[in-house]
Amino acid sequence: MSQPLVAVTADLKHVDPYDWHATPAPYIDAALDVAGVLPIIVPSAGDKIDINVLLDRVDGVLLTGSRSNVHPSHYGAESTADHEPFDPARDATTLPLIRRAIERGIPLLAICRGIQELNVALGGSITAAFQKNRSIEGHDYPWNGTLDERFALAHEIDIADESRIAEIMRDQSDAVQVNSLHTQALDKLGANIVVEATARDGTVEAVTVANAPGFVVGVQWHPEYWAKSDSASGAVFSAFGDAARSYVSGRSGAAIAAE
Repeated sequence: MSQPLVAVTADLKHVDPYDWHATPAPYIDAALDVAGVLPIIVPSAGDKIDINVLLDRVDGVLLTGSRSNVHPSHYGAESTADHEPFDPARDATTLPLIRRAIERGIPLLAICRGIQELNVALGGSITAAFQKNRSIEGHDYPWNGTLDERFALAHEIDIADESRIAEIMRDQSDAVQVNSLHTQALDKLGANIVVEATARDGTVEAVTVANAPGFVVGVQWHPEYWAKSDSASGAVFSAFGDAARSYVSGRSGAAIAAE
C-alpha cells in the first residue's frame, strides 16, 4: 500500500523580513514516524485554495495547534485582548477545509487550536482567557520553561465508555495523562460534536462528530510532542494513520470497481 498523503495546516507568521507558512516540526515528525503518513503542509491561502482539488489528492487532514486563536467573529463574539493573537489567513483556510473534509469522509485529526477550529466550523464557540480561570491543577504550564517542561504530562482525563477515544486508548493500562498548553477551551458545542473525554473540572479534552462518514477526532492536548515516547500520545497518531490507510484502501477499491 502506498504511503497515505496527509494535508497539514499552517500558520501564517511574520519572521523578519518574510511571511512564512509554517508548521512546528513535532507534528511533521509524529505524522512520519508514528502515523506512518506523508505530511504535506498546506499554505494558509484562504479561498485561493480549491478545497475539493486538495481533498481529491489527500488521504487525511491534520489540524495543528498554534499560539493564535480563532477570531471570535466566527462564533458571534466581540474581540477582546483575551482573544488574541489571531491568524485570519489560517481561519479562512481551515474552517471551510474542516467542513468539506468531514462531508467527504476524509480522516481528520484536530489538535489544540484544531479542536477549537473543528468546534467553530460546526457552529460552536470558544471561551477566552481559559488559563486565567482554570480550576484544577495541571491546566497551567510554565510559559518560560523548556519545551519538555511546557509539554509535560500534567493531568488525567476521564474518557467516556465505548467512545472512539476509549477505543484508541484500549491498550492503556494506566490512567491517560495529557499536557495542557491551551489558553482557550470549547464552550457551546457545534452541531453533532460529541464530547468523549474531559478534565476533572469539566474542560472538554476530546471530541468526535456524530454521524460523520469518516474518522474525526479532536483533542485539546498535544499528543504530537510525546508521540514517540508516550504510548497514549502515540496511540492517537497511530489511529489517525490507520484511518488514512483505510481511506486509501477504500479509494483504491472504489477505483477498481469503477473500471
